[in-house]
Amino acid sequence: MSSVTFETQRTALADVVAIPVTPFAEDGTVDQDAHRALLRRLLDGGITTLTPNGNTGEFYALTPDERRLVTELTMDEVGDRAVLLVGVGHDIPTAIASAEHARTIGAQMVMVHQPVHPYVSQSGWVDYHRAIAEAVPELGVVPYIRNAQLTGERLAELADACPNVIGVKYAVPDAARFAAFARDAGLERFVWVAGLAEPYAPSYFSAGATGFTSGLVNVAPAVSLNMIEALRSGDFPAAMKVWEQIRRFEELRAANGSADNVTVVKEALASLGLCRRDVRAPSRQLPEDERAEVAVIAAGWSI
Repeated sequence: MSSVTFETQRTALADVVAIPVTPFAEDGTVDQDAHRALLRRLLDGGITTLTPNGNTGEFYALTPDERRLVTELTMDEVGDRAVLLVGVGHDIPTAIASAEHARTIGAQMVMVHQPVHPYVSQSGWVDYHRAIAEAVPELGVVPYIRNAQLTGERLAELADACPNVIGVKYAVPDAARFAAFARDAGLERFVWVAGLAEPYAPSYFSAGATGFTSGLVNVAPAVSLNMIEALRSGDFPAAMKVWEQIRRFEELRAANGSADNVTVVKEALASLGLCRRDVRAPSRQLPEDERAEVAVIAAGWSI
């Protein structure tokens, strides 16, 4: 594996990492035409890093066949216009099969969802990710970390065994913990992606992140790009102006333990006529009073 390829992957992570939604048709299946149109909208809006099968894509509500379909649709639509960071997870054989599928269709990286089983040991976390990373040594591997107990030393241990672990999507809502974790693991060794999107991007960038994930980008790519441009130039006041602009939208997504995280994004897209508002359980559709508020926010961004 040449270092040049991993450098391309590292560069792709130091950016707005878009998490596309998975639109559903009236019969409940994946709406392939709407999916392609939304992907084209992201690409035309200047987005160059995409995560099919991320949480905003309702990863855990999709069947294995649907996850493969989403990956293939995304690669087919994107071609060489963007780098794919394909979400994989569940049990180790399933995760490996998904990673191998991603490699087969030409994706360059996989993001490993945090194991959802309640019993996760730190050494078991290393073993889980090592099994996946070793199965696809040609791909960049990005652990998605939401576990506040995990230490930076464990990530360093994983990367010692698997040099293709090149970045981290860090999603523990604690900027001080992130700063310590990144330094314990190796600040320069990995690309640090703020995994809690725009609301946390300024504080995480101040501590060493160089990219952030986004679901909002589905609705308003320019807004997300405005924020990363401000952060790259070190203009935190400008970044916080964007933060103020997106605050209410993200508060609606984060309320009640992020119950409506995907729902609010799809509601905004529906208000713009871009896809249906349908989500799958355990998500739910928004109550009527909140739909109008989301539509007003989305309309303001689209001007």
